Amino acid sequence: MSSLPAPTDTFFVQLPKVELHRHLEGTLRLKTMLDIARTHGITLPMEQHLRALVQMQPDEPFTFSNFLSKFQTLRLFYRSPEAIARVTREAIEDAARDQVVYLELRFTPVALSRAEDFPLADVMDWVCDAAREGEQATGLTTRLIASVNRHENPSLAEKVARLAAERQSRGICGLDLAGNEVEFSARPFMGIFREARESGLHITVHAGEWRGADNVREAIEDIGAERIAHGVRVLEDPEVVALARDLGTPFEVCITSNYQTGVFPTLRQHPLLSMLNQGLNVTINTDDPSISQITLSNEYCLACQELGLTTAQLHGRILAAAQAAFLAEDDRRALIERLEQVLATQG
Repeated sequence: MSSLPAPTDTFFVQLPKVELHRHLEGTLRLKTMLDIARTHGITLPMEQHLRALVQMQPDEPFTFSNFLSKFQTLRLFYRSPEAIARVTREAIEDAARDQVVYLELRFTPVALSRAEDFPLADVMDWVCDAAREGEQATGLTTRLIASVNRHENPSLAEKVARLAAERQSRGICGLDLAGNEVEFSARPFMGIFREARESGLHITVHAGEWRGADNVREAIEDIGAERIAHGVRVLEDPEVVALARDLGTPFEVCITSNYQTGVFPTLRQHPLLSMLNQGLNVTINTDDPSISQITLSNEYCLACQELGLTTAQLHGRILAAAQAAFLAEDDRRALIERLEQVLATQG
């Protein structure tokens, strides 16, 4: 299986970027894992073997189950408040280094709490505090999205939603539904997400990645999703395409992740351009940059060099991401104006 192309053209690296879909749990640096392992006495294999456990390799199966298996090892490293805070700060540092000017970093409190059975409230406070530190150190405007899984007990989601609503003043702007969409419906979470919206939280839902367009419709109509995470199989149903197009629903598309999880057998078959041609509101994101060994510059490069987006279309997708940001209207307008000014100078 061929390796992914790297963005050799500095044009992609220098572009100002907006990231709406990046998972904290998929951003750990390898050096950080080794440091945490030494501190907490975690026995690990040799570094080259550790890479294969936590990062996708060119010669391994690009499947949903193989991709998710990386998280089993990654969960070993959330051993202390200091470790969780470090991972959060470094995720923001890495995004800032890649010229991301606005970042929405989603995290799963239940996953972060399990290694040491930390209280959910404490975990969320640690992430909020570290994100504020990372934002101040880098100048990268950062917001947080709390994520819950549809294959877990809705009572956990209810707790996370309540705690997230209480922390809106500390940077949490939204609630995300993720997890196994093949076997688990989103409908048991309808009431939880309705109350989250009423509390002021924004809503994004993973749908239409490992199951078809019916899940995109469910996310929009039953859960009230303002944005769809992935959603690349929406094209399977013209009625759902029309629904999303008429509403202007933003799609958080992650090209490399969709390829590595086996949604499409080759990069060239990714439907990003087809979605745009159907009038859908597409944004470009990384998902899990450490697992995929990518940056957002990589994704922009792939969109243009492999999938055929023009520079003008790429600029449009950056601005579309800013327009879809879970920000107050004045802040969103300021972000868009800032991007327009920079993009105009870069042709």
